[in-house]
Order: sequence, then structure tokens, then C-alpha cells
Amino acid sequence: MKTLTKAEEQIMQVLWKLGPSFVKDMIDEMPEPRPHYNTISTLVKILVDKGFVSFKAYGKSHQYYALITKDEYSHKTVKHLVSGYFEGSFSNMVSFFVKEKDMSVADLEKLLQQIKNAKNTEK
Repeated sequence: MKTLTKAEEQIMQVLWKLGPSFVKDMIDEMPEPRPHYNTISTLVKILVDKGFVSFKAYGKSHQYYALITKDEYSHKTVKHLVSGYFEGSFSNMVSFFVKEKDMSVADLEKLLQQIKNAKNTEK
């Protein structure tokens, strides 16, 4: 899967939130100062070329929609992060957050409970 720039990811976040949208709808959802119409239009065309977005034509207007879900993108992005920075080990990633004090004991206990629940539902 190709990676997204920060600006492209921002457009995807809007599409995931709104669903099928016209460029004007996307701009209305952006924080101030809102980008120019041509900027968003160009970014959306790049996302179409990358295979993340498609569109339905209504005359000269286009309604854009995501081809990949937020969960699918999140999954692939996290796997890429883990393989690139944590030697492919989720354990190494969790250890990193613990060392950086970004993860509390309560967070770890919650994570452990989620793992146990997932294992129980697999049986």
C-alpha cells in the first residue's frame, strides 16, 4: 500500500467521517484557515491516482468516496510502523510507550484484558 502525506491523510479523515462528498463539503469540514478549493481538488486527484479514492461524476461535478476503510488503513499503517521502528514486534512497541511513560499501568491492564478477551473469543 502506498503511504499518504499528512495533507492526503487529512482529506481521507474527512471522507471517512462524511462519507461520499464533494470538494466543497470537504473544505467545509476542514479547520480554519480552510485550504483553497484548488488545493483540495488537487489532493483528491492524487488520492484517486494512488487508489485510495474514487468518484461518481454528476455533470462537471464529482462526488468522491474512500476505497479503503479507516480500519484497513490504520491496520496497515500500524503494521508498517511496527516493522519499521520496532523490529516487527508489538511487544517492543508497547515497551517503548511504557519507557516513555506514555502508557500507564491501567492502560497495560486494559490491554492485557483485551488480549485475554480476544483469545477467549477465538476458542
